[in-house]
Formats: sequence, C-alpha cells, structure tokens
Amino acid sequence: MLTGVTDGIFCCLLGAPPNAVGPLESVESSDGYTFVEVKPGRVLRVKHAGPAPAPTPPPSLPDTAQGDRSGLVHCQRRITVYRNGRLLVENLGRSPRADLLHGQNGSGEPPASLEVELADAAGNDGHSGTGNSGSGSAGRRRRARRPKRTIHIDCEKRITSCKGAQADVVLFFIHGVGGSLAIWKEQLDFFVRLGYEVVAPDLAGHGASSAPQVAAAYTFYALAEDMRAIFKRYAKKRNVLIGHSYGCGDGGSERLSNLPKGTHVSFCTFLAHEYPDLVHKVIMINGGGPTALEPSFCSIFNMPTCVLHCLSPCLAWSFLKAGFARQGAKEKQLLKEGNAFNVSSFVLRAMMSGQYWPEGDEVYHAELTVPVLLVHGMHDKFVPVEEDQRMAEILLLAFLKLIDEGSHMVMLECPETVNTLLHEFLLWEPEPSPKALPAPPPVPPEEKK
Repeated sequence: MLTGVTDGIFCCLLGAPPNAVGPLESVESSDGYTFVEVKPGRVLRVKHAGPAPAPTPPPSLPDTAQGDRSGLVHCQRRITVYRNGRLLVENLGRSPRADLLHGQNGSGEPPASLEVELADAAGNDGHSGTGNSGSGSAGRRRRARRPKRTIHIDCEKRITSCKGAQADVVLFFIHGVGGSLAIWKEQLDFFVRLGYEVVAPDLAGHGASSAPQVAAAYTFYALAEDMRAIFKRYAKKRNVLIGHSYGCGDGGSERLSNLPKGTHVSFCTFLAHEYPDLVHKVIMINGGGPTALEPSFCSIFNMPTCVLHCLSPCLAWSFLKAGFARQGAKEKQLLKEGNAFNVSSFVLRAMMSGQYWPEGDEVYHAELTVPVLLVHGMHDKFVPVEEDQRMAEILLLAFLKLIDEGSHMVMLECPETVNTLLHEFLLWEPEPSPKALPAPPPVPPEEKK
C-alpha cells in the first residue's frame, strides 16, 4: 500500500504514468506465444496452440457444404423498433405472410397497422394515451402507429458439432479489463489436450502486449479493430468466440460501478455480427445484458492517473472481494496468476472512459443468428443474473447455464464445471429435421367400416 502511494506521488510530480507496459521489441514466436503487430507500433501477445496441422485432410471427412442436411437452422425474424423505445422481436414461421413482409401495396415497407396487431397479441402495450375504453366488432384495436424502424432477417445456418482435432475449428478466448490471457489457463490446457486449436490474445496494455500512451488507443473501436486483426489472422472455416465479463460503463446501482467491467463480450458480438459466415458459435461467461456501451461520468476511473495508482491496492482488494465467491489463499493466488489489475493506471483509466459503443444495443444483439451459450456464476456481484436472462430472451438461439458455486471469475473458481459446459456446447448440434413420412397405402373399400 505504501509503495503504491509513493509511486502515485512521483507520478503526480513527474507527470508520467507509472508502471506503463513498454512496447515490445520483437515479434518472434517463442514458447507457444506469438507477438502480432496489428498496427505499426501496436503489438499484441497471442497464445496460439493446438495440434500439428495435417498435410492433407483425411479423405473420410464429410463435406459439410453438401450431402447431409441435418443441423440446419432456418431463421426468419422481424425486429420492430418504435419511437417510444419499445422493441418487439418476432420469430416468424418458415413461410411468413407476404403482405407482412412486403406491405399491402408491395412497396417493401411494413404496414402501418403492424404494431397494433403485435401489441394486442403480446397483451402489453407500452404506448401512452391509447386507452382501452374503445370497443367494437374489430376487437378493440387501438389506433395504428408506424414503427420507427423494422428489420427483417431471413437466413439459413448450418450448426454442426465442433469435435476435437478438426482442421477447420479454432477457439478464440478473449479476456477483459485488468486481466490477461492467463485467466484462461485451465481452459486453454483442457482444449489443447482434446485436440483443439486455441487462440488467446492479450489486449493492448495488458499482459505482455504493448501499451501506447495515448488514450485513443483504448477506445472500444480501437480494441475492436485489434480483435478483428487477430481474428482475420487465425480464423478458419468454423470459429468459436469465448469471452468473459460485461462491457458496460453505465454504472447501475445494483452493480459495483467503481470496478472495471471488460468490453470483451462486446468484442464477441461485434465479430459475430461482422463475420456471420465465419463465427460458428459464441460463448459468453458472465456477459450481462444486451446494453450499448457508454462510459460513466460518476466513476472512480475519472480521477487523475496518479490518484488511481495510489488506489490500485484498494481496487485489487475490492476486486478480490467482489470477483470471487470465497476469498481464501487459493483465490488470492489465482488473482495473482491471472494478472488482474497488473496494468498501468493510465491504461485502466483510458479503457474505462473509452467504453463507448452506441451501436451495441438490443437490436444489434437481436440480429445475431449464431448459437450462444451464456454461463453465469450465481455469486457474481458485478452482473445480476437478470441481465443474462434478458440476453437469453433477446438472442435468437441462446442457452443459459447457471453455476451455483461460481462468481464473476467462475472460469478460475470452477474450471472443471466451466470446461464441461463449454465442451458440451461445442459438441452440440441441432436435431436433424424430421423427414416427411411416406403416405400410408390406401385402404381397400371392403375394409372401410
């Protein structure tokens, strides 16, 4: 504690952030780590491991593009946004009515009365001033209001099992604010042993990655471009994105808004939205609700960098109390090995103030068609379970799994349980569509009674 205060005083006097992670001098690979230069002078450390690539694929591997049509998911969805902020998500049937999709006059615009029918069907209308006093033969229909925006999704995705040692499967593990790729150690070792290829980067300013001394280098968009570069470098035919924590700085009263919450789950949704044909599945651990990122103006991270550095021991202690269900010697060692809060105060402040991503709202998440596994530790004091439940409602194909004995750092607390859930999800694929049964033979007239 005394050392942190002393360093903070020198920081204020000298005007330079202490303990800044210096830029790397080499991009050579060593001991399973690769240093990737995503931009000139911007180098990220990446853990890249997996089975040795085969010279040629086995001839017995099935062609997933042809032949068996099992595991196909047909998505037809309509998302309607109204001017009062109300969001309505419809999962349509295989053959929706043409007049609903294209309008009565074939102009391509949705009909103006669409909102009325859906609001009555839901039984809960969020509009004011409409009332329920009017009644008639039409079934008490309220006055129609034209939607602000309507989005139609019509696609067909093939969801298959990601079995180990397949040459076209890559697992991407993305950590969050204050951590490093070390928090995924148990998961990386587990899936490498199963034959998977894994990729886990250190975010800029974290772990062994370089730390530019410019605040603009840590905005959501800058970090997202880093993740895009890593993804494009290692992506193959089927890619699975795995992120942890919740990227939001709105500082709700039910959350510990003075502690950092990562933006990496938003990176997963960002990549899944940008590359729908390459992202096969997504896993979000303690990810929270589908909320757009916006930095909080009433946060401890708005303090000067030197003050934050003085408070860093207190922040680390607070994270230990809030991030783990238990605070014993094991948890302290896990926190130390995971490099939590082992970043400069400048980087921490810049990342928390740069979490601005207005596009990542409920509509953005509702447009995703990729299967998503949501894992939530019930003792999590950062993210209420209600937020993960809301995420499960918004997403098209989502599965929510709760871990009773886990908290925010559940991948460190319960590695066996988390590894099992992740592996089961990788092996999951939808049931094959039932084939049409042949028509029964006609019954002879004499047997009819």
